[in-house]
Amino acid sequence: MKELLNPQVKDIQISGIRRFFNKVAQYPEALSLTIGQPDFPTPDHIKEAAKRAIDQNYTTYTHNAGMIELRQAIQQFVAKKYQLNYKAATEIIATTGASEAIDITLRTLLEPGDEVLLPGPVYPGYEPVIHLCGAIPVHIDTTHTDFKLTARDIEAALTEKTKCLILPYPSNPTGMVLSAHELQEIADVLQERDIFIVSDEIYSELTYGTHHTSIASFEGMWNKTIVINGLSKSHAMTGWRMGFLLAPEEIAEQILKVHQYNVTCVSSITQYAALEALTRGIDDAAIMREAYQKRLEYSYERLLDMGLPTTKPGGAFYLFPSIDKFGMTSNDFAENLLQSENLAVVPGEAFSSYGDRYIRISYAYSQDLLEQGLDRLERFIAKLK
Repeated sequence: MKELLNPQVKDIQISGIRRFFNKVAQYPEALSLTIGQPDFPTPDHIKEAAKRAIDQNYTTYTHNAGMIELRQAIQQFVAKKYQLNYKAATEIIATTGASEAIDITLRTLLEPGDEVLLPGPVYPGYEPVIHLCGAIPVHIDTTHTDFKLTARDIEAALTEKTKCLILPYPSNPTGMVLSAHELQEIADVLQERDIFIVSDEIYSELTYGTHHTSIASFEGMWNKTIVINGLSKSHAMTGWRMGFLLAPEEIAEQILKVHQYNVTCVSSITQYAALEALTRGIDDAAIMREAYQKRLEYSYERLLDMGLPTTKPGGAFYLFPSIDKFGMTSNDFAENLLQSENLAVVPGEAFSSYGDRYIRISYAYSQDLLEQGLDRLERFIAKLK
């Protein structure tokens, strides 16, 4: 029966991040710096809110878009943090993680033959959904612009078939952020064009030395932008699966249809936890951000000392050093590193062909694990020399 399955599904590959993470299980002594998951526990007051919801039997369906109290909290959160104005009742949808938000957004926007612009290298969660919609991903090489999409390169890539631009900053895998000036230049290019922008801002609370700016806050951008965010990274809530999207009402009401038939609604218990996170825990990310910044400084300096060219990130919790000088594919480098030193990193090829001369290292790990991991990487590089 396999030959009767949807060929677009059969052509999709398991994420290279997960593929390498799963491989680590074969190496009992391995140390992994692969997954972008905070090593902090979910704050206690958020867990207590979830327990209260269970004890009070708040275990039923909610509104498809999420409890109105939660959507009001999201409304206030993005207004305070990023000066974004959305109506809680009609322009905000609570989703099962940012991943579902990406899925239902692209399935609402795209038709077969549409082109979607996105940076290369890029998080691998967009391209499979684009293919499932029958649309065409068009990667823009950012390896020569410090891993940043530029207005000039976006303009050069536009065609009559361009339907959507994905703007994922702060970036996974590179940690790059776009400044207000850089975003303004992109807005100037797109302002008069009928092109959707999907702005994935899941790492918005994890920026270092700068404040996150959303492209939706620029003139002419709000009406064509879908903002995706959530609590996985900012509040150490990856397993709770709490995301949200914000869009003008005429777009949100169509996305809500897809969401409804996809998951009905986010778990009610997760919603009560999220309500607590976005109100009493509105600044919970501050302590984690401070720790990540210290880990970034340490890890970045270590990589430079090893002779690995690395563009310094401005956000998220990843480093993306170049391994080009060793003359290996990123997969071969990562495989040899794992076998030789029991250290797992993610091959850059997991983030499109433009990442193949790099590896991704997550510093969302304790200082002790980072020190051990980077010691192993340094020993491996010494052997290569």
